[in-house]
Amino acid sequence: MLKQTYNIPNLPPDFDFDTLPILKALTAATRSLAEVKGLAQVIPNQGILIDTLSLQEAKDSSEIENIVTTNDELFRGGLDRDRALSGPSKEVAVYRDALRLGFERLCETGLITNRTLTEMFQLLKNRDDGFRKTPGTALQNNAGKTVYVPTQDAQAIETQMAELESYINTESDLDPLIRMAIIHHQFESIHPYPDGNGRLGRMLNVLYLTKENLLRIPILYMSRGINRTKADYYRLLQEVRETGSWEDWIVYILDVVTETSQVTLELIEGIRHNMAFFKHHIRKNHEKIYSQDLVNNLFRHPYTRIEFVMRELNVSRPTATSYLEKLTADEELPVAKIVEAETTTTLTWR
Repeated sequence: MLKQTYNIPNLPPDFDFDTLPILKALTAATRSLAEVKGLAQVIPNQGILIDTLSLQEAKDSSEIENIVTTNDELFRGGLDRDRALSGPSKEVAVYRDALRLGFERLCETGLITNRTLTEMFQLLKNRDDGFRKTPGTALQNNAGKTVYVPTQDAQAIETQMAELESYINTESDLDPLIRMAIIHHQFESIHPYPDGNGRLGRMLNVLYLTKENLLRIPILYMSRGINRTKADYYRLLQEVRETGSWEDWIVYILDVVTETSQVTLELIEGIRHNMAFFKHHIRKNHEKIYSQDLVNNLFRHPYTRIEFVMRELNVSRPTATSYLEKLTADEELPVAKIVEAETTTTLTWR
């Protein structure tokens, strides 16, 4: 049996987190995250943000694992859930679904449980098992060298995850952003599942921030920052294991929160600005068909279709068809009509 290279610590770790670099990074991250939470509330339909930003988070988180796809293919996949997506696009779409499942469970219970994480793992990887039972897991770098061996014993994994679940759901005086960084490191180090741990750990980040009410909905775009600094991410994960010093890791995660909060703010502001343009233009030039639900439909579905408009606006097929025909004929709106089959008319952004 492989010998584990790191003893999983009890939580919270025996470390003084009140250092000047941590407190400075914490102040910036807290302020930036509060701006995201505040701006997100001005979008009339929160589902637009969840669908749009969670898909971007899914795409970037999957890229960290070298699963690469395009926005266009992902958005086209939204036209038909049975549509044949490429392997990478399918994995990214399932990531979004797993994140949504975790959020639904959090809304139902107010907790992030191991049962929820296992449900997310099963959806993400299309499996029906759970925590690792078979020894042999070792993490390697790009050169094929083993850099970390997690716990191999199945019972130890169960115990460690039970302790982590308790820590996640127990109140503490330690700031939630610092706790998120600790939780992420602990989950990555336990590496509880046979596959998908990296993506599950990044989903856990945003779910925990939502649980702690630092976000209302899980929309922080953290994987973009991690992907951009992937080498630092893995180096600092390992540094904690080797030295027991948490400062650089905590500062790194807080800086990622600050950076990606700014990216998320720009995305939300772009959505807000464009929704306002569509709303005013349609109300002015197409008053008879205008409704907020129609605007919401256009932004929730980068590729929309007659059936979506029928369902979400509760209108007949001829009415839905007429709405889309009027919009695509308007040259001032950045939308276009595409026909993929004789019976499928789709509107998309130009």
